[in-house]
Amino acid sequence: MIALLVLLGLLGVWQLVAGGYEAIVFPAPSDVATSLWEDRSLLWANLRPTAEELVLGLLAAMVLAVAVAIVVHLVPPLRRAVLPLLAASQVIPVVVIAPVLVALFGFDLRPKIIIVAIITFFPVAVTTIDGLESVDPALRKLLQTFGASRWRALRLVELPAAVPSMLSGAKIAVAVAVIGAVLSEAAGATSGLGLVITQSINALYTARAFAATVVLAVLAGALFGALTLAERRLVPWAERSRNRGGDLRP
Repeated sequence: MIALLVLLGLLGVWQLVAGGYEAIVFPAPSDVATSLWEDRSLLWANLRPTAEELVLGLLAAMVLAVAVAIVVHLVPPLRRAVLPLLAASQVIPVVVIAPVLVALFGFDLRPKIIIVAIITFFPVAVTTIDGLESVDPALRKLLQTFGASRWRALRLVELPAAVPSMLSGAKIAVAVAVIGAVLSEAAGATSGLGLVITQSINALYTARAFAATVVLAVLAGALFGALTLAERRLVPWAERSRNRGGDLRP
């Protein structure tokens, strides 16, 4: 309820401020709402490719990030060598690699998926590594006492303990994934909400660009909500731990 009131208040301020400008410069919420309705067919047609890029790119990033995190966790000397490389991967400008990927794979979904995966890989990898290393050393020693192998300890204790951290990293990555998808589509695409935004701005259809941005925000919110639901289903103890200040007792 409070969030709704805050949203309505922000929309009211936006409407008042935008009233002093032309819609071509700063459209009001009413203009954006009109565009959402009148351009609904265009927005809906371009929503699917962007959603596919986001979901597939994020899934690819999660799979690769977990694999790298496991290797780094099992071979500690690699941590100092790999983490700086992971951080460096985030400074690669999309406008530099997008044309190369388009030249290699064409204008289909593959270049966009790769770009989204590159952008979202780092937060998932780092949080997963931290999750794997968060297991109490005493618990590892107890498993060794009972004869558990290194792989068995990883499968039974460390990986489950890392799932909440991995999903938290994925939720952080959702925001940058949307930015990556928009930039990749602007650099070279035949469809997508990022392309709609670019073309609308160039054609001075500012309200349509804002409307496409609203759809992107709703899509990002839906992905965030799906990850939150997955966390509650897969690791319900993590939610209880947060509610009880870290106490996992029933």
